[in-house]
Amino acid sequence: MKIDILTLFPEMFTGFLNTSIIKRTIDKELVDVRLHDFREFSKDKHKHVDDYPYGGGQGMVLMCEPIIECLKTLTTDDSIVILMSPQGLTLNHGLAVELSNKKHLIIICGHYEGFDERIRDYVDMELSIGDYVLTGGELGSMVVSDAIIRLLEGAIKEDSHQDDSFSHGLLEYPQYTRPKCYDGNEVPEVLLSGHHENIRKWRKYQSLKKTYLKRPDLLQSYQFDKESLEMMKKIKEND
Repeated sequence: MKIDILTLFPEMFTGFLNTSIIKRTIDKELVDVRLHDFREFSKDKHKHVDDYPYGGGQGMVLMCEPIIECLKTLTTDDSIVILMSPQGLTLNHGLAVELSNKKHLIIICGHYEGFDERIRDYVDMELSIGDYVLTGGELGSMVVSDAIIRLLEGAIKEDSHQDDSFSHGLLEYPQYTRPKCYDGNEVPEVLLSGHHENIRKWRKYQSLKKTYLKRPDLLQSYQFDKESLEMMKKIKEND
C-alpha cells in the first residue's frame, strides 16, 4: 500500500512514522508513506497557501490551487483521495478495514479556518475522527493511517486484531497478565483453567456484557446466535 499525505507541517509526522508498529511496517515495505508540503505548489512568490474568504468572515481559507496542483502529480487510477474534515464520515473499524484493501490513499490535511470548496471536486471521500474540531488535519490523518496500517497483512499477527473492539461488532473482552493476584484483585479462575471452550464462552459473555453496559448502540446491528441470546438474557437478569 502507498499513502501520500498532503500537509503544511510534515515535521509533525516525525515521531509517528519512526515509532513502534508503524516504523516496523514501513521497514518491511508493507506500506510506503510519503509527505508532501503543498506549499511548494503555491505560485505566490511568498509561497502563501491561504487567503481571506470571499464574502467576509473570520480566519483564513486554504486556496484550492496549491492542493489541487499537488494532487495532480500524485493521483492515479488506483488512488482514493481523502479529505480530513469535520463534515466527513466518522472513521470506524469497518471503514478502516475497507480502506486497508486499497492500493493507494491520498490524505489531505486541512488547516486554518477551512478550505476552498472547489477542493471537494477532486476528493473521493471526506473523513472525520469525531464530532469536534482540531487546529488541522494532521492528527486526524495519523489516526486514519494508524487504523489502516495495523490491519495490513504482515503488520502485526492477524490474531492480534481479530478480537479487537468492533472487529466482531462487540467491545473486546477483559485481558489479564501476571501477576496472578495484585492488591487483592485476582485473575478470573477460568483463564487459568486451560479449558479452551470455557475460556471462549467467558470471553464472549464478557464482550457482550461490556458492550451492553458501555455501548448498547452496537448491539442493534449485532448478529445474535442462540448462544449470544442466552448470554444476553443472563446479563440483563443480573443488571
